[in-house]
Amino acid sequence: MATQDATRTDARRTHGSPVFEFFTAYFNIISILGVFLLLFAFFSVQADAFLTAENLVNVARQIAPTIIVATMMTLVITTGQIDLSVGSIIGMTASALAILVETGSAMFGLIATLIIGVAAGLIQGILAAYGKLPAFIVTLAGLIALRGVALLITQGYSTPITIDWLLWLGQGKLLGIYIPTWVALITVVFGWYLFTQTRFGRYVVAAGSNTEALRRSGVNVKRVQASVLMLTGLFAGIAGVLIAARLATGSSNSGTLFELEVITAVVLGGTNLLGGRGSIVGTLIGALTLGIIANGLVLLRVDVFWVPITQGVILIIAMLLNQNAVDRFQKRKA
Repeated sequence: MATQDATRTDARRTHGSPVFEFFTAYFNIISILGVFLLLFAFFSVQADAFLTAENLVNVARQIAPTIIVATMMTLVITTGQIDLSVGSIIGMTASALAILVETGSAMFGLIATLIIGVAAGLIQGILAAYGKLPAFIVTLAGLIALRGVALLITQGYSTPITIDWLLWLGQGKLLGIYIPTWVALITVVFGWYLFTQTRFGRYVVAAGSNTEALRRSGVNVKRVQASVLMLTGLFAGIAGVLIAARLATGSSNSGTLFELEVITAVVLGGTNLLGGRGSIVGTLIGALTLGIIANGLVLLRVDVFWVPITQGVILIIAMLLNQNAVDRFQKRKA
């Protein structure tokens, strides 16, 4: 009897330990944070210019558009959907901004550009949710069609932007930090609050984990699914504005393959591609990891073509280690 009591006590200590529970619950974030810190330490030692304030500020600005869109992509993927059109929305909004501000009011052009981004996301959301079409197919069509719209309105040419205050949005600094970085930070805080502290965030998780139960509880699941795609459209539009302002030109080629980098950042951060689980903090760390890989390899004078190869390999390794560890923890907890 005493032996059985001791066994139960040991089991409670193992499975009920706050440290064990915390590590199990947040293993995805902890693992990618470990990868980030290892890479950060490696590049700090191997590349003299990596750890300078100027370089780190530039890295933060370069990765800001990815963070902005990936934050909202986390919500989309958590619902069990995916948005492949964000890169094309960036190209379309960057092109539209340059044309609109040079032919009329700059403020009107900025507002109209953001409305275009919202409209693109909303239309795709309605088609996916209410048209009962897979989001993958709808946004794949959007990827193709919206890039075509960008090419159509620009005729394949880049349009320069000369409005000073618009250029400041992409090139200006506040307290030594570039404006796109501040926008990314605000987006992360907003996304984290929306995802973790609001009823809408709980609906997003439930839509990906148990859609039928959410529907039976009286929630309009289709509205939730359409809303997250609308949000990615809006924030892809914001990213398009910042990219155009940073480059001082609107180009239909902006955002090419951008959706792959965004999805990689989200998956690296621990969000389940099948829905039901996501992390804004994890997505932030995932995006930063991609950013320092690209920057560190350039500083080490590695051929630029190795950057996506390295990012892909790290993604596969991280996912394999992640899944194996999660399986072991689940068996141990059982």
